[in-house]
Amino acid sequence: MMGKASGQQLLLPANPVFIWASLVAGLLVNMLPLGRLPGMPDVLMLLLVFWSVHQPLRVGMGAAFVFGVIMDVHQSSLLGQHALAYCALSYLALAMQRRLLWFGALSQALQLFPLFLASHLIELLLRLAMGGVFPGFWFLLAALCEAVLWPLAHWGLLAPQRRPPDRDQNRPL
Repeated sequence: MMGKASGQQLLLPANPVFIWASLVAGLLVNMLPLGRLPGMPDVLMLLLVFWSVHQPLRVGMGAAFVFGVIMDVHQSSLLGQHALAYCALSYLALAMQRRLLWFGALSQALQLFPLFLASHLIELLLRLAMGGVFPGFWFLLAALCEAVLWPLAHWGLLAPQRRPPDRDQNRPL
C-alpha cells in the first residue's frame, strides 16, 4: 500500500467483485423507500469516496457519474444533479488521495467533512436554481453523518484485505 507509515499492516489487493458489490449495496440502500429526509446520509456518496481514495484505478469519476445518473433517475430529480455532485466529490477525493492515506480514519473523516458538505451544497444549489424548496439547514447534518460514518466504513471495507496471507516457510516476509 502506498503512503503507509511504518508499523501499519500491508493490505492484500482488494477484490473487484467486493468493491462493485459494496457500491451496488450502497445504491440499494439509497433507493430504500425511507423517504429522503434532508439529514439522511448518502451511503453511496460515502462508498464512492472511500473506493476513490483506496482504489483510484478501479473507481473514479466515471463510476461516480454513472451512479449519479442512476440516483437522478431514481429520485426523479434534475438529471445530472447527483452526477455533478458525485463527480465533484470524486475529483476532490482523488486530489487529496495521497495525503489522506497517511492519516488514520478519524483524521481522514475530519478532512473529508468539507468535501461531503461541498457535495451537498452543489446538490442544494442546483435544486434551488431549478425552483426547488430550501430544505433548511438539515442538509448539514447529512454531511456530518457521512463524516461520522467514515471510520466505520474504513474499518469494515478494509477488513477483507487485512486477513493474514498464507504463510510460506520459503518466503522471508
